[in-house]
Amino acid sequence: MHPAFSVVFFTTATGAGYGLLALLGVLAWLGFIPADFWLGLIGMGLALGLIAAGLLSSTGHLGRPERAWRAFSQWRSSWLSREGVASVVTFIPAGLLGLGWVVFGRTGGWVAIAGFLTAIGAVVTVCTTGMIYASLKPIAQWHSRYTLPGYLIFSVMTGSVLLNALVQAFAIGSTVIAAAALLFILLGWGWKLATWRYNDALEITTTANTATGLASGTVRSLEWPHTEENYLLKEMGFRIARKHAAKLRGITQLLAFALPALLLVIAFVVPWPVAGVLSVLAAIIQFAGMLVERWLFFAEAKHTVTLYYGR
Repeated sequence: MHPAFSVVFFTTATGAGYGLLALLGVLAWLGFIPADFWLGLIGMGLALGLIAAGLLSSTGHLGRPERAWRAFSQWRSSWLSREGVASVVTFIPAGLLGLGWVVFGRTGGWVAIAGFLTAIGAVVTVCTTGMIYASLKPIAQWHSRYTLPGYLIFSVMTGSVLLNALVQAFAIGSTVIAAAALLFILLGWGWKLATWRYNDALEITTTANTATGLASGTVRSLEWPHTEENYLLKEMGFRIARKHAAKLRGITQLLAFALPALLLVIAFVVPWPVAGVLSVLAAIIQFAGMLVERWLFFAEAKHTVTLYYGR
């Protein structure tokens, strides 16, 4: 699949934003977060800003961005439409959470309830995003048991690293949050390795023979259907060399998992503000690594329509 940067940035930014938003909502619901004006303003601003930037970026891949609103009408049958509806609905309790936290300076009572609803909305939205890809049967690498949990794991992972950076920057420093972020990094790393192992061993049973219903012999095209590259080949027939994929997988492991984990471990034993700087640096490096991971997620996927072109 062609890895359009608008979609790569969308899935990375919204995943991190909704992960942070869900964690802030849960902490507010449980009463574990202080009603600090600047913490609330920057925390909610960062989460909602990432989500808004990702959603706006996603329209860049549309042929007619001004018609994006029409996608909301197909929620009965389209996961893309359900994602749009869920993302908009989540902004309602998130707005109430931000209002109570930042304007009224409280995180209890109705604000805590808004936090709980915000967390639910964020999780549902990430699930709908994951199902957009997990529901696509023509792409075997996505239509697997690894896709949806992967979206949830990576969202919580990036969100927890952002949350740790946030509290460390305010010198609130929570060992529990830092430890949870480190555990989620290791979980995400393990899940990514398992996903790659599954995809590499994947045997795609669909062939030109099964597609045409001709069981005997070997079906092949005598000549290409057209003389120039078309939309299908550009979007669905993108290919990446194995050596480049291996290199990018190494970069993903280094930036998205290894370096952030190392920085968080060091932050455990150094005083503030060094711990705060390392925590913020870990979040920035991980975001860059997840951009590479998302790019690979699209680039390594193979659509069965390419059988028509003899690939």
